[in-house]
Amino acid sequence: AAAAICLVCSFHFRGGAELLFDGVKKHQVTLPCQPEPWDIRNLLKWIKQNLLKERPELFMQGDSVRPGILVLINDADWELMGELDYKLQDQDNVLFISTLHGG
Repeated sequence: AAAAICLVCSFHFRGGAELLFDGVKKHQVTLPCQPEPWDIRNLLKWIKQNLLKERPELFMQGDSVRPGILVLINDADWELMGELDYKLQDQDNVLFISTLHGG
């Protein structure tokens, strides 16, 4: 059997997105070990269950982030990285920037 994959990643929330996470802008997280690689789709579910404090509809829409939230993986636009299918690597930095203001 393949070794379980455990990752340490940093998540950064900016532009107001941090307000959904108790105002904490940087989270250093050790993701639970699992046999399959962690992709962004799984990561978002995990964030919703474990980090997101309130109003998940302001962060998530379906399986993905809602329109208006930019996602950067190691400073690159996630659209270039495969979006939800990007497989996280150890020590990755994922940045979520809300471009929605007001409301």
